[in-house]
Amino acid sequence: MHIFPQLRKLERKYASELVVVGVHSAKFPTEKETDSLISAVRRCELEHPVINDAEFQHEGEMTFEQFDTLLGGMVAEFDEMGIMQRSPLPTTPPRSPENALSFPGKVLADEAGGRLFIADTNHNRIVVSSFDGDVKQVIGTGEEALIDGSLSQSAFNHPQGMVIDGDVLYVADTENHAIRRVDLQAGRVETIAGTGEQGYEREGRRPARSYSLSSPWDVVLHDGVLYIAMAGIHQLWSLELETGEVGPYAGSGREAITDGPLATSGLAQPSGITTDGDRLFFADSETSAIRNCDLNSSGSVRTLIGLGLFEFGDVDGDDFRVRMQHPIGITHHDGVLYVADTYNHKIKRVLPKTRAAFTVAGTGTPGYVDGPFGQARFAEPCGLSIANGKMYIADTNNHAIRVADMETNEVATLELTGL
Repeated sequence: MHIFPQLRKLERKYASELVVVGVHSAKFPTEKETDSLISAVRRCELEHPVINDAEFQHEGEMTFEQFDTLLGGMVAEFDEMGIMQRSPLPTTPPRSPENALSFPGKVLADEAGGRLFIADTNHNRIVVSSFDGDVKQVIGTGEEALIDGSLSQSAFNHPQGMVIDGDVLYVADTENHAIRRVDLQAGRVETIAGTGEQGYEREGRRPARSYSLSSPWDVVLHDGVLYIAMAGIHQLWSLELETGEVGPYAGSGREAITDGPLATSGLAQPSGITTDGDRLFFADSETSAIRNCDLNSSGSVRTLIGLGLFEFGDVDGDDFRVRMQHPIGITHHDGVLYVADTYNHKIKRVLPKTRAAFTVAGTGTPGYVDGPFGQARFAEPCGLSIANGKMYIADTNNHAIRVADMETNEVATLELTGL
């Protein structure tokens, strides 16, 4: 998914010469299902046809620069031969859901402020509501752009993770490859990290506004430092809010599940991050792993759950057989980790000390069913947050926020009013 922004640049640059046909080579069982692929095409807003290579016949990606060089040479060669045809092909744009939300990626429950922040990802905005669903504010115009300014005139590009500090909201603006600061009291949005272009540098620290980020997916704040799950280059980054410097914190940039010192460890598409105040915990999605690292520069990365890039499943327990399938969301609450086990369509509880994992809610079958935890159904939940004994879940492919009452063990859908 991190290659799609680069692919869109190519489609725009070679609009008259290039016809794209995507080949989806599924790794996870859920990804092989046609319904899951259709949802992914709509979520990623792809306008070209996609073939489902469910038997995994081919894999691999290229960068924009590699593709650009290849395509530029081909266009020149075919022009010289007189065989280049530039007549447009008929296209059918992806259908947008009619729901109030569109593929919400993350949700943040602010217990102290009585507010719920929803990353309405495919509508390119942040929705602010009460815990009862009464919409108080919408941040962003909905335009797919990088625009600072007032809350109503600013613009985002597929925002995801958020963290709140008083009346300041920090947002991982994923496809803008930027971190945004939303001052709710002053009513202003500003970019504090990222140039707006996707970058692939994996070393060094520098002023945050001059550093190109790569698909920041989630953020957490601790002691004046914003920690970023930088999914696009398989690292965790840290942003010093006082000095404005940003750079890699953990991970070499090599896609792997390798424990050890922060700088040499191997991560794989970290997409969710949280903290207990002593350590960072993160969902390392591509290895279907839950991992942690120390909150000091001489610390290490350790794996709680997960074995490898191709080791996944849906197995609860308290030993090495525990498996998840591409978890994306994670939060810490009362000494326990709660995980959106995305491709298993479940919410799970992880005990860090024993490395045990147990299903909290969801049957494992995708769907949209409220009711008791054991009967409720979700469709690729990607984010979760807890306040006042309730878990708020970004049920992404259902375009909904679900509420799991941790006292009654019942799941309900949050009805948004005023949106």
